[in-house]
Amino acid sequence: MKLQTLIFFGRSGSGKGTQANRLIKFITDHDKDGKVLHIEIGQKLREFAVRDNYTAKLTQKVMNEGGLLPVFMPTWTWTNLLIEKFTGEEHLLMEGLVRHSSQAEILDSALKFYNLKNPTVILINVSSVWAKERLLERGRVDDTSEAIDRRMAWFGANVVPVIDYFRNNGYYKLIEINGEQPVEKVHQDIVSMIDWKDD
Repeated sequence: MKLQTLIFFGRSGSGKGTQANRLIKFITDHDKDGKVLHIEIGQKLREFAVRDNYTAKLTQKVMNEGGLLPVFMPTWTWTNLLIEKFTGEEHLLMEGLVRHSSQAEILDSALKFYNLKNPTVILINVSSVWAKERLLERGRVDDTSEAIDRRMAWFGANVVPVIDYFRNNGYYKLIEINGEQPVEKVHQDIVSMIDWKDD
């Protein structure tokens, strides 16, 4: 199995985390010696927000209010993780990294710096109505109706142009998956559309 660079996109509530975890299990089941570096920005920011420093307290305040963090925070988070953790000898799964067009070229430059071949962008397509229902069902403290609506609006205004950036960049393969299916069917669709064979 060749090393994979997989970048997940989708609205909040689309199941990115669930599918990333299923894909990690698939990879480790089929590549016994393979390692996976999973960079999930939402979780990393929540972990950071409980630290005892000024930036963490500001981060926690924004997140508790269901607000959107400035773009430097997720960028700092994933770039720091790549620098500290990535060895070039593992599969790389990333979700929630790029939430604004200003970050797309930063990620592009990072992947090319590490000489990663044929990164795959996985777009899990769900409607905003479908996603909102799922978010309200999970009942997290920052998942108020108003906060979800802000995130949906942010996705349309800022993340969709990022997806178009990768769609129109020949360095990437972009696959689109219908996320409004049973979880296992979404997983099977993703697996079937990734090129796993060594060159």
